Amino acid sequence: MRLDKFVCKSTQLSKSQARRCISAGAVVVNEKIITNEATQVHENNTITLNGITLKSRQFRYILMHKPANTICSNVDEVYPSIFNYLHVEKISELHIAGRLDADTTGLILITDDGRWSFSLTSPVNQCPKVYRVNLSKELKADAASAFEKGVQLQSEKELTLPASLINISLTEVLLTITEGKFHQVKRMFASVGNRVVSLHREKIGDIYLDVAVGQWRYLSDDEVQSVRP
Repeated sequence: MRLDKFVCKSTQLSKSQARRCISAGAVVVNEKIITNEATQVHENNTITLNGITLKSRQFRYILMHKPANTICSNVDEVYPSIFNYLHVEKISELHIAGRLDADTTGLILITDDGRWSFSLTSPVNQCPKVYRVNLSKELKADAASAFEKGVQLQSEKELTLPASLINISLTEVLLTITEGKFHQVKRMFASVGNRVVSLHREKIGDIYLDVAVGQWRYLSDDEVQSVRP
């Protein structure tokens, strides 16, 4: 972790205030004054600010039910940010692990633990994500086998990784994928001659969506650990 981030997580200081303290020589790491805010430090280092030993706050892991017409961004843009629904301290330190489009609803995960979110989103770990998909018309009979083999997306060199498809009704399905290409679900159904009308993420790994629209909760320890490789 960067030293300025550690100081922020251990105090009520903003990032700019933490950097000023570091450059002024007020921060000591293992009995040595450090003035470079980018210095990497670890939880087991002894770090003091003006002689007071700092202890980093615990990382935060949050589940939220994203409403439609909101964006996975820290700031409002054309649509409002989902962070308007989240009322916690130091919200600027948080980021979204696995974004959803503005019109997509459902499960999003929010954290200030960069290593954890990398484990969640890295293609190497192939974390499964389950989507409930409503389509414009009845799905072709061979769509499930096509998804299992992998489909060719426009502008992509490689086929998609194998995905599983469960029919709920003639125009509603559950899709499980293990990667996260740009607009992947919509592009997958377009490749088999269909169009996504609505898209809702229900599950990531072993973590299920279990709160109402716009609501959030902290993950349990078991849920947090289930994401780690």
